Amino acid sequence: MNTIFLDYNATTPVRPEVLAEMLPLFREDFGNPSSVHAFGHGPARAVQLARERLSALLGCQPDEIVFTGCGSESDNLAVKGIAEALKDKGNHIITSVIEHPAIIRSCEYLAARGYETTFLPVDGAGQVDPGEVERAITQRTILVSIMHANNEVGTIQPIAEIARIAKERGICFHTDAAQTVGKLPTRVDELGVDLLTVAANKFYASKGSGALYIRRGTNVEPLIHGGSQERGLRAGTENAALIAGLGKTAELAAAELSDNGQRWRTLRDRFFELLSEYPGRIKLNGHPTERLPNTLNVSFEGVSNFELLAAVPEVAASTGSGCHAGRREPSAVLTAMGVPSELAMGAVRFSLGLYTTAEEIERAGTLIGEQVGRLRSQAR
Repeated sequence: MNTIFLDYNATTPVRPEVLAEMLPLFREDFGNPSSVHAFGHGPARAVQLARERLSALLGCQPDEIVFTGCGSESDNLAVKGIAEALKDKGNHIITSVIEHPAIIRSCEYLAARGYETTFLPVDGAGQVDPGEVERAITQRTILVSIMHANNEVGTIQPIAEIARIAKERGICFHTDAAQTVGKLPTRVDELGVDLLTVAANKFYASKGSGALYIRRGTNVEPLIHGGSQERGLRAGTENAALIAGLGKTAELAAAELSDNGQRWRTLRDRFFELLSEYPGRIKLNGHPTERLPNTLNVSFEGVSNFELLAAVPEVAASTGSGCHAGRREPSAVLTAMGVPSELAMGAVRFSLGLYTTAEEIERAGTLIGEQVGRLRSQAR
């Protein structure tokens, strides 16, 4: 069976060019980047080149990049690192109800240690109101963390406006850009952020690699203590191979950003047209325009998303729902957006990527549409 992969927001394959960049660092250039002898020179150069390539994509200085093990680690370092560094200044954090679990769980961890978090609501399109951010700020607020775009529905947040509000009050601002780096422009000065999370496996580099942009002058306490790697902010021998892959994919993304975005948008909208041709209600979840170019989240009325995906094994997509101890629950993101439970339980996220073809979109549209019709008729 030739499965059509439409779950690129979950993870991406490693590009051949990226793999080629990585392989020598597993073999002949295997040394420790911190070693002063010859075996450390090649890996050290590879790490520095990756830092320069990623900083070029983000529009920052190379020394503002800290390499981590994944996007979740970067989120933890941002939230907990700021909280620890600024604990004498305040104990209040502002975020949203639709953040990645790495942010929400970090805030819950801090709550047990005396910190307070305001979880802001979102509107029906999944956006945070900048005015709500402004009203939530107190004299004890030390951090605002709002994701750049949501992984489930793709809604893009008004980051620049929220960052301006935070900056005017001298508050650090972090955005989780795991879903936008490589898909949208993520220039840190245009966004106005102090910290920004990168996840390598979301844009064609290897799992187990990530980065955190930290603006010069921003005080962050490390989570991992040990050696002086990454300016003392992330101890441990750098994984030069994975870091080099992250740098290479950043270089490729910078050159292809506009073309890829337009192609994904065209394919995504065509897919929605195909699904809409079949009888029965279909609801678009997320902002109609301020949305990731590769992401389509739709609810099929009267259809269970789990049953639908089980009936179409030829298409790999995501329900965006939690399944705990045999209980299937609607997506917390869709619930926060006010989507009724019966529609949320019929929601499927399709996310496109570099290797998605027009032919696959046509075939997936037919397969999904036919099975939706069959499941609806069975439910009558």
